[in-house]
Amino acid sequence: MTSAGSEAPVGVFDSGVGGLSVLREIHAQLPAEALVYVADSGNAPYGEKPAAFIEARARHLIDHLRGCGAKAIVVACNTVTGLMIEHLRQHYPQTPIVAIEPAVKPAALATRSGIIGVLATRQTVASPGLARLVQAYAQGTQVLLQACPGWVERVEQGLLDGPDTEAAVAAYVRPLLAQGADTLVLGCTHYPFLAPVIRRLAGNGVQIIDPAAAVARELGRRLAQAGLAAPIQTEAAAGISFWTSGDTTRAADVIGRLWGRPVQPHPLP
Repeated sequence: MTSAGSEAPVGVFDSGVGGLSVLREIHAQLPAEALVYVADSGNAPYGEKPAAFIEARARHLIDHLRGCGAKAIVVACNTVTGLMIEHLRQHYPQTPIVAIEPAVKPAALATRSGIIGVLATRQTVASPGLARLVQAYAQGTQVLLQACPGWVERVEQGLLDGPDTEAAVAAYVRPLLAQGADTLVLGCTHYPFLAPVIRRLAGNGVQIIDPAAAVARELGRRLAQAGLAAPIQTEAAAGISFWTSGDTTRAADVIGRLWGRPVQPHPLP
């Protein structure tokens, strides 16, 4: 792999299609950047898998993105961040790695009731990374950690609305509201695609925090700091390519719907 320059792409990966919620923020804030997105949908959800398996997949996806010439990597998966982000940064010291994490600090600052709910996968809820965030930023705040099994699978299947999805979302949101949570953190990148349902259930008095925009801002800062930001004049030519470890026909359908335009994903080697 040749040394990455400013016109090289940014690589973004997630356990599946959820990271598209981060990709759209990156594309909106940094439109000149070429992007390569990998959805590991053939292995989703990570939140139910052993840590060793998740680490092996994360390394495989980062190696693939580096092989595509990526100048920086965005880990658009809270589970990977919570379990092993520092380990990955040590393993790839020459590659800037920006990672998403549950927005515990903004939620603790925003809450009026003093009670926040964190909606996440089982692995994220149990991760040392989330425990450190709560310890560092939520002293004096009651933090309700809620695993939401089944939500990732619904987004992977494109089941974003309807009675069954509403019931699946309500099962984990309503108990948090009943305990007084007035701020909900979307601790999985798949969950912003369920935000309209969450909003209907929670009502306008409850804040819903998605950290994707903050990740895009941090990526822009890191690229500028390293002298790797794409020149503005390349914006018209900046492309986005998609890869998947799942079925490419199904991925084309689901990614196309979530991204808002037709896409043709490549099969991940």
